[in-house]
Amino acid sequence: ADVLKVERPGKGDDTRGWGPPFVTDAEGRETTESAYYLCCNRNKRSVAIDLSNEEGLALIKRLAREADVVIENFKVGDLTRRGLDYGSLSAEKPRLIYCSVTGFGQTGPKAARAGYDFMIQGMGGIMSITGFPDEDGGHPTKVGVGIADIMTGMYASSAILAALHARQRTGRGQYIDLALFDCQLAWLANQGLAYLTDDKEPVRLGNGHPTIVPYETFEAADGHFIIAVGNDGQFAKLCGILGAPELATDPRYARNVNRVRNRRELVPLLNDLTRARPAAEWLAACEAQKVPAGPVNSIPEAFADPQAAHREMRISLPHPVDGRGAVDLIGNPIKFSETPVTYRHAPPMAGQHTDAALADWLDLSEAELASLQGAGAIARDQSK
Repeated sequence: ADVLKVERPGKGDDTRGWGPPFVTDAEGRETTESAYYLCCNRNKRSVAIDLSNEEGLALIKRLAREADVVIENFKVGDLTRRGLDYGSLSAEKPRLIYCSVTGFGQTGPKAARAGYDFMIQGMGGIMSITGFPDEDGGHPTKVGVGIADIMTGMYASSAILAALHARQRTGRGQYIDLALFDCQLAWLANQGLAYLTDDKEPVRLGNGHPTIVPYETFEAADGHFIIAVGNDGQFAKLCGILGAPELATDPRYARNVNRVRNRRELVPLLNDLTRARPAAEWLAACEAQKVPAGPVNSIPEAFADPQAAHREMRISLPHPVDGRGAVDLIGNPIKFSETPVTYRHAPPMAGQHTDAALADWLDLSEAELASLQGAGAIARDQSK
């Protein structure tokens, strides 16, 4: 896909300023490119067009007529008054797929409110089940990355692909209305369904699992590691590894349903056993017996894992302002057999591709581009 990111001239995407850290130039000075912005803009082309300028607005409408998909995240109603809403654009191009992403959707009592990830995590329930219980000194905790934003983007990509598939059959596009709040509720998943099933409020369990035990972090002699037992057979093997085979035949713990009900007694018993040896020894023993277990890696350790290198999850792409001439990025996790992912260019600088993209999409000449710049409708490429 050729993805055009339309940005405000002179400022660009707000996330460009969400730092530090920022990319640094050859002299070690911070640039305008934040790591936050870099994390989600690879392979896009940036065009700087002023929506408040009459000629700029007309230019965006022309681009929309050439597009397969339009994605926007303005407040409800903002684009309608500019004639950039789905109704206006689809009237000229019925095949257009148009996806709106807002905090609370296009309808409902909160539709006009702005939505940010942290707010949505709180309102959508995930913080109420993230963190340790009150008795262990815990409190409601957000996920360490903007997961409500990210998952809404995932739902958006899935929805757009489904709409493209539908268009192959019907010849018509459609409107997709996505809300961060809705998506947050949707990915409450088993915890949400647990509440809807028995009407009991899920509680914070720290690193524990609500319906599988043992499935959490345990204390080793030198730190913490994870045991993720998924069935009774694995539990029996674990008990043998820990030198306590009797636990696997104890009626309080033999079956998972009873381990869940008796977690307060069982988990401390297991921790007493795991403290006896270093984590690496437990992990080696668990791997040998095919008992699921793993380390609690830092982010540097995660990227240093040989598996991450083998799967090409850390990549490097040329960048015009980075002092090294390139930026490190996270690789795409999707591995296609027939149409492998390509890395065409790093996340663009604001307006970096204005000239090239408008020439490609609308066949604008140098004179036309200069005229649009003179009218304040666009900002020309910064890379020149």
